Amino acid sequence: MSDLYEKRGVSASKGEVHAAIKNLDKGIFPNAFCKVMPDIVGGDPQYANIMHADTAGTKTSLAYLYWKETGDLSVWEGVVQDAIVMNIDDMACTGAVQNILLSSTIGRNKHLIPAEVLAAIIGGTTRFMESLSPYGIDLHLTGGETADVGDIVRTVDIGFTTFCRLPRKEVVDISIKPGQVVVGFSSAGKAAWESQYNGGMGSNGLTSARHDVLHKKYAQRYPETFDPLTDPQWIYAGTMDLLDKVETPYGERTLGQLLLSPTRTYLPLIKEMLALYRDKIGGLVHNSGGAHSKVVKFLNKARVVKDQLPPAPPLFQLIKAQSGSSLEEMYKVFNMGIRLEAYTDLATAQELLALAEKYGIEAWVMGRVEAAEVEEVEMQVEGKKWIYKG
Repeated sequence: MSDLYEKRGVSASKGEVHAAIKNLDKGIFPNAFCKVMPDIVGGDPQYANIMHADTAGTKTSLAYLYWKETGDLSVWEGVVQDAIVMNIDDMACTGAVQNILLSSTIGRNKHLIPAEVLAAIIGGTTRFMESLSPYGIDLHLTGGETADVGDIVRTVDIGFTTFCRLPRKEVVDISIKPGQVVVGFSSAGKAAWESQYNGGMGSNGLTSARHDVLHKKYAQRYPETFDPLTDPQWIYAGTMDLLDKVETPYGERTLGQLLLSPTRTYLPLIKEMLALYRDKIGGLVHNSGGAHSKVVKFLNKARVVKDQLPPAPPLFQLIKAQSGSSLEEMYKVFNMGIRLEAYTDLATAQELLALAEKYGIEAWVMGRVEAAEVEEVEMQVEGKKWIYKG
């Protein structure tokens, strides 16, 4: 089936981006999940610096649409969490789990995004930071930039830059080897630090999810929420309303609530995981851009076989039914209910499952690592098999 994601002007694999940066210095731990630099700040050869930047992506367009339809300002707090988590969970996969500095960058179209939305965004930052304090997670907001840039931003763009200084011995330099197993951690459900059911969406694939599922009427009402250069047949091509009810394991939720479930942070789990089992973990992979194909970038003469995946949560089943996308495309665009993977031995895997349960997160041993001449991920889902290559 043709790639609907590409038709909407976005890319799950970010091939052009990777081509543009392929010759850049890869840092002092070339196979770490994030680029790791020498301790430029402190000048200590025993330490390293990590700086990261990311945004909530097009989830802000969906939040805008939902806010306009419902008047619910709280949706903006969730989008702030999305932007922060896309930074701190990438850094956590590199070993940075505390004493993280944050700086925000908010670009808005002032004609459409009023002061009360800005207040919700800024207040949401503080509240999310406070929600992690009981788990020993220290996040520090250093300030940021808020700019009125309606000439280049259709509604609002929310991003963060994060920084951490940590001992080099704590850096997770990914080493995925044959014989290891893959532990997958659910992005859906209700973790100990979450106040309500999370549909598992995260902040990747929102362009596809929004346009595949929602009704064409939203294109007429809110033309500011999509790229006018995109072929109209791919704009809001679904049949559903934001307020349609969807059944979940925690009762009914609206479609809008599920799509806008804040990106789950695994930081408290990863912090304890590394404190107890750092030497046993060959790698942590945050299934953001590229989803289940993400890990292929970190392989060396190895194949990852994912053949024991759990059923996808209700939201992803709904998206697949509405879009008609193939399983191959779905698992490359969406996390499909698993946004964190750990690579370890089978005995340690059992310990990680128990640790996840402590935090209210479902987890599974969902695959294994085999020796191979070509780096690839073999997927086996619903009786179908396909390969993602590097």
